[in-house]
Amino acid sequence: MEEKEAVVVTPGEVLGTTSDVKAGRGAYEALHNSTVYASLTGFRRIISPPPNSTDQRPIVEVTGHKAHGPVPEPGSVIIARVTKVLAKTASADIMCVGPKSVREKFTGIIRQQDVRATEIDKVDMYLSFRPGDIVRALVLSLGDARAYYLSTAKNELGVVSAESSAGATMVPISWTEMQCPLTGQIEQRKVAKATS
Repeated sequence: MEEKEAVVVTPGEVLGTTSDVKAGRGAYEALHNSTVYASLTGFRRIISPPPNSTDQRPIVEVTGHKAHGPVPEPGSVIIARVTKVLAKTASADIMCVGPKSVREKFTGIIRQQDVRATEIDKVDMYLSFRPGDIVRALVLSLGDARAYYLSTAKNELGVVSAESSAGATMVPISWTEMQCPLTGQIEQRKVAKATS
């Protein structure tokens, strides 16, 4: 019952139900909903059970492939480019996990409550991030199947690079403001404190 086609799966992707398949390497069973999920990025393989086995469910496993580069995990610090800012969230494309650049497309979401540690109810997403900003953030969790939840709630997290409307790279002047060196115009941001 080997699959001919190599199917690439990512963490959290549904591989089947526990009544149909058994979780092998790179997969896990969620007992609350009897579903088998992938626990890493790799190729899905379905292996026939041994003929003398009492459990005749095929085994589904995910074999990792190193060519894919780093994968964001809860607790890792990432660098991402903000793509969209809404009233309660900002979306970003993850570019680096730690010092390594990613080879796949990973999307992150910064929720309003995860922007900063204080005065969470006063956070204005439009004054914290703009599309195109480069942010340093912490991966909180896998979020939903489409995006990782990110946090910029520590001092060293937040916008590390932003372009002004004049096209210049802005300079941070406080933890909430960046200034355009060409026009002197000041824009609001959730600025990352420089780590030396």
